[in-house]
Order: sequence, then C-alpha cells, then structure tokens
Amino acid sequence: MPWSYLPHTPEDRKTMLAAIGVNAVEDLFDDIPADLRLNHPLALPAAMSEPELATHLAALAGSNASMAEYACFLGAGAYDHYIPSVVDHVLRRSEFYTAYTQYQPEISQGYLQALWEYQSLICEITGMAVANASMYDGGTGLAEAAMMAASATGRTKLLVAKTVHPHYRDILNTYAIDRGYTISELGYQDGQTDLQELQASLDKTVAAVLIQTPNFFGCLEDGKAIASMTHAQGALVITAVDPISLGLLEAPGKLGADIVVGEGQSLGLPMSFGGPYLGFFATTEKLMRKMPGRIVGQTTDNKGKRGFVLTLQAREQHIRREKATSNICSNEALCALAAAVYLNTVGQEGFQQVATLSLQKAHYAYNQLTAVTGCESVFTAPFFKEFVVRVNKPVAAINKQLLNDKIIGGLDLGKYYPELAGCMLIAVTEKRSRAEIDRLSARLGAMI
Repeated sequence: MPWSYLPHTPEDRKTMLAAIGVNAVEDLFDDIPADLRLNHPLALPAAMSEPELATHLAALAGSNASMAEYACFLGAGAYDHYIPSVVDHVLRRSEFYTAYTQYQPEISQGYLQALWEYQSLICEITGMAVANASMYDGGTGLAEAAMMAASATGRTKLLVAKTVHPHYRDILNTYAIDRGYTISELGYQDGQTDLQELQASLDKTVAAVLIQTPNFFGCLEDGKAIASMTHAQGALVITAVDPISLGLLEAPGKLGADIVVGEGQSLGLPMSFGGPYLGFFATTEKLMRKMPGRIVGQTTDNKGKRGFVLTLQAREQHIRREKATSNICSNEALCALAAAVYLNTVGQEGFQQVATLSLQKAHYAYNQLTAVTGCESVFTAPFFKEFVVRVNKPVAAINKQLLNDKIIGGLDLGKYYPELAGCMLIAVTEKRSRAEIDRLSARLGAMI
C-alpha cells in the first residue's frame, strides 16, 4: 500500500482542529455555499507507490522528442550545443544551487567571485568595458538596453532592424507602451538591414539603433558601417549577438557598439523547453551608471585582502524607485554561473573550436541542402550557423515527416515574415554530425 508523505496522523489532525475550535475540516468552509462545494472525489487516478510513479513519469517523458535521440536543426534563439558535464556538477553544489541574491558579501564571497568572473568573461568576448550580473533573457536585455539608451540620450525614438528576433521586438514594443517611445522598423535587403533606409531614417531625434548580428536569418550585419552612421547623429548602437559567434567574429565593442546584449543559453544551458535562460548585458564605462541590474566589483578589505561586493545596484530594491534604472529583480545568478563555468571549461581555444565547427558544419549543410531539387537558397549574405532555404512544400508538412525520421527540422519563417512563406530557418551547431546532415538532405530530397 502506498505510503503518504503527509506526516500528520489522525490524532494530530484532531488535536489541531480542537485547538482552533472546530470539529472537522469541512467546518472551515462554512462560508462557501453548499451548492458550490465539490462533494465527491476528484477524477484522479489511484495513488501509486514511488517505483510505480517513477516508471509512469519515465513513460510520459519518453513521449517527448529528446535531443539525445533526435538530430536538431531548429534554432532561432535556442541552440543544441554540447554542455561539458562539469557545468552541471558545479551548479548542483548546494552553496550555488540554493543561494539567492548576495546581499551579505561577508558570507557570499564564493558566489560573488563567480559572478565577477562571469562579468569579466562577458566583457572579454563582447569587447566592452563593463557587464552586469545578468538579465532575464536576451529579449528583456534588448528592451532594457533601449530604455537605457533613451535615458542616456534624452531621446525617445528608436530604430530597430526587422532582422532582429521577432520575440525581442515584441518585448521591446511592450516595454515602449507606457514610456512614450516611438519605434520604427528598418527593412532588409538580401537578409541584412537596409543601410540606405537606415541612413534616411537617422536624425537628431533618434536615441538608438538596434541590430542583431548574426541576425534572425543567421546573416552577418555590417556593424561598423551601422555604428558610423548612427554615431554621426549622436545616437547609440545596441547590438544583440549570439555569444558563440564571438569565438570567431570581431567583438561588437571593437566595431563601435555602445551596448551589447544577447541570449546566453548557448553558454552551458540546456534548451529546457524555453527556459530558464540568461540575458547578458555589457556597455561602455561612460554608460555604466545607467546600466540596469547589479555589478559585482573587486575590492580589498580592511586587512588588504581581495574581496568582492555588489558595487553598483541601480534597481529599485536598493534605491528609491524614482532613481532606479530598471525593475529587473529576479536572480539569474545560477544561469550566469553556468555560463562562467562553460567558458572557463572550454577555454579560449575550445571556444574558437565550437564556433569554427558550427560555421563549417552550417556551410556544409547549406551546400548539401541547396543541391537538392526543390530546395533553394534565399539570401547570399554571409552567415554563421543559421541560414534560410525555400522549399516547394509547406514547411509544417516537411517538419512533420522529418519527426518520423527523428529529425527536428527548421523554423517556419512564414509565421513571422509573411513574405518568407515557404522558407525554413536551419540551425547547425558543432553537435551535428556529417551523417545527420546527410540524412537531413536525403530525407528532404525524398519528400520535395
């Protein structure tokens, strides 16, 4: 017979009811009309023993398409990169796993140092001077960057490239509703932001230009040219990036970006059906005091020993609401720790190798797929690990068939860009093997 995990015996319950002056639990609900009460047991299956429950849950989990069994070519912001086993081992240490905000530095030195190292690593790969101790995700990071740019420039007009992730743009529009921002979207040519339209749209009222590179289509934007045009009008450049791409590509800070944000899921976090994820946020020293969230700083104590503290805390839990730069308050430190452990584990050479393999395998997949009759290239712009192809059958139907072959296909772009109906966004990471790519090509060729 299954044991109950509730510790109270019938005698315990009787004693508690007597202490509050009632005879039965039902007496606590006298204020609820009798016709509104449920007078029969819930339609739930019978209780199971722990071994039975474990078997049942394993069977339910088996109905999901696991990355351990399926070859995943779906990206669009969440990617199937390899995660070294040490990442999970460190995260499961109780001093990290159970910790919350490091309000008391005297007892939080280990976690504060880990976050300081995370910030230092983000600065190194983005080419920026300072980074905070994490945001919710890439989308909120972009929206917070836009608010920061508006505050820093005293302007309220924002230009956002249509090649920026659609979800990020949705979040930005939500943030803008109550702040009176004017948001204009910039079109694209051959998968890249239309620079002529950007030039025509820039003026002294623009607070910032928001781009993504590699962008939502996987194409690389001309960050240097965009920064030059934008700075000429006194506006700021906000660049969203895929951190893995920075293992090969020039850091956006070196190309003129004023604020760099992005989704850190690729850095040691599983896809996990959409979260929790990690937003990284880095900027220049000039803009540091406008940055949301918290900054961990290195200092010395009264004995001259190195220590770590929360240096800048410009959120409303720490200062008056009217002076706060943001209400970002939830703690993403565990996800930031995962990114720090990942970057330290793979090291500089490993980070470059992950990026190189992703690039090479993506281009191999591109060549294989575009050689299939009925599957053609859409853009000629250079790309990193994602690319767009047009197929001659509905993308949803193709993806349904691919699932039968244990292949998770690409994103149906028609859901976000009507002009790209019939187009599929394919993502290829270092985990995809030549055999898996060839299998995708063969299956696609057999059905279109």
